[in-house]
Amino acid sequence: MWISPAYAQDAAAGGTGAVIMQLLPLILIFAVFYFLLIRPQQKKLKEHRAMLQALKRSDKVITGGGIVGTITKVRDDSDEIEVEIAPNVRITVLRGTISSVLRQEAANDSKPADVAKS
Repeated sequence: MWISPAYAQDAAAGGTGAVIMQLLPLILIFAVFYFLLIRPQQKKLKEHRAMLQALKRSDKVITGGGIVGTITKVRDDSDEIEVEIAPNVRITVLRGTISSVLRQEAANDSKPADVAKS
């Protein structure tokens, strides 16, 4: 025979311990994927949903297409939001296309902290 008796005995004697040792790397890979990819993505999605629900009039927003505007009307009965992108130019966008909110307070915080007093 071409297979030596030592190899044949090793395969039969391994049993449950060998199966666990073979599955351990797969379990570790899944754990790494869960904590580094799946869990942070779920957290980010949950925060985005909360941001979309908290949209209100006069918020500055950026749409998924890169359009920056100010919310003029929020329709609670549908997923549509009216955004003013220029003076007297209003468009209707879906709530889900809003990618981020730029609040008015954030624009005022950009002033330098050290103002020379005389």
